[in-house]
Amino acid sequence: MSEAGRAVTVLLLPPMLCAPAEVYARIAALGGEARFDWSRRFDKRFKDSHRFAIADTRGRLELTVPIAKPQSSHCRWDEIRISDHGQWWDVHRVALESAYGRTPYFEFYIDRLLPMLTDGVCGRYPLLRDLAGAWDSWIRKTLELPAATDAESAPLTVCEAGPADREIVLPQYWQIRADKLGFISGLSVLDLIFNLGPEAVIYLDRL
Repeated sequence: MSEAGRAVTVLLLPPMLCAPAEVYARIAALGGEARFDWSRRFDKRFKDSHRFAIADTRGRLELTVPIAKPQSSHCRWDEIRISDHGQWWDVHRVALESAYGRTPYFEFYIDRLLPMLTDGVCGRYPLLRDLAGAWDSWIRKTLELPAATDAESAPLTVCEAGPADREIVLPQYWQIRADKLGFISGLSVLDLIFNLGPEAVIYLDRL
């Protein structure tokens, strides 16, 4: 990571929840000098901010965190609160268990993820950015990537992510149901982590 006090150039990515492996591959290539920009104006059409994809027994599955109705049409993403509608945390946990419960490393990771997947999550992470930040912190730690740069810890020079920063094509990696479903690309980085475990770090290093 950059030395304290030295200006840091940071790539700003659109706000995302459990972003695709392709996005974290880009973050890894930048040595962690990228972060998700939750200060952007809220746009209900941008679903990646509260939705991510996994591969379950039948193929691609989208998991959505419901959000509360914004108080203003001019609000920002970092003001959006999550909703407890449908007890979505149970849906997500069961879906992840069904999709990855038989992978070699699922049991090693799941206990650490329970704060984001159990009752009370809306109290622990009332804002969508809080929940996404908790996931991002765990993902970075698991992939041995530096924590997201804090604007208060170092002077920042920011640059916006372009199409090339999001349209990376990754080499195929082992997926537990590839023999049945074929390789599925564009999934949340959680798919990479659950399938490869610690080898996910090596996979990113070799890109």
